[in-house]
Amino acid sequence: MDTHTLEPVIVTAERPAGSRSFVVRSYQRWNWLGLQTLIAREVRRFVKVWQQTLIGPLMSTLLFMMVFSFAFPGRNWSDTAMPYAWGLAPGLIMMGILTNAFQNTSSSMVQAKLMGISIDFLMPPISAVELTIAFITGAVIRGIAVGLASVAAVAAFANVIPANPLVAVYFAFVAAVIFAAIGLIGGIWAEKFDHIAAFTTFVITPLTMLSGTFYSVDALPGALGFLLHWNPVFFLIDGFRYGFIGEAHSDLTFGMLFTGALAVGLSIGAWAMLKSGYGLKA
Repeated sequence: MDTHTLEPVIVTAERPAGSRSFVVRSYQRWNWLGLQTLIAREVRRFVKVWQQTLIGPLMSTLLFMMVFSFAFPGRNWSDTAMPYAWGLAPGLIMMGILTNAFQNTSSSMVQAKLMGISIDFLMPPISAVELTIAFITGAVIRGIAVGLASVAAVAAFANVIPANPLVAVYFAFVAAVIFAAIGLIGGIWAEKFDHIAAFTTFVITPLTMLSGTFYSVDALPGALGFLLHWNPVFFLIDGFRYGFIGEAHSDLTFGMLFTGALAVGLSIGAWAMLKSGYGLKA
């Protein structure tokens, strides 16, 4: 039986502790136990090394906030009357969310390959859909946790009370899903951490740095500014910033639809790779 198709019933045998006989455990269309277990595994992975996964990104956010706030004292954000720090803070928070979501799924998959246990993801009675949901959910939890910690950290420098909380929550969640899916795809493709490092250097870093995190993209000249308006990270940061300060440089409705569709598409791509066993089979 192919365990990566959604069969009506999946049956396995297990031996209870202290017993010499096996009992049959049946799983219906959804293996909730397997899904919960894998999500818990992904969360415990980053919680166990919280100094690196939570405190490290927090320190980076604080350093960026301090340096740029002190470098531009008295400067307003773009063409608004708001202090520069108020516009900078949402961009830095969003950077923490998406980079940590990416790192969680990519490192989990590459680490499993290097340890020779990636094939184990294909053997239990858990479908490709459940694997995709579990990996992405664990990464979203890490990204949102870093985001919340960053909000508390930058509160001393900027107003972090959202003007539109639901908009901020939407873009934070969608950003975490998008980059969790990208990390999962990259982790399945990569054969070692060097490949992920190269992907981060040549794809993730340019997308985040050229997205309006530290400045308004309207300040960029000509064609460069036009091209960067199609950077998906620009829509994520611009929408998230709107949730905090009520100012946006793009069509908010289009940004929500575009990023939502991107999250769904990338998640489907990750699912297809897991379903095929690409990069995981020995």
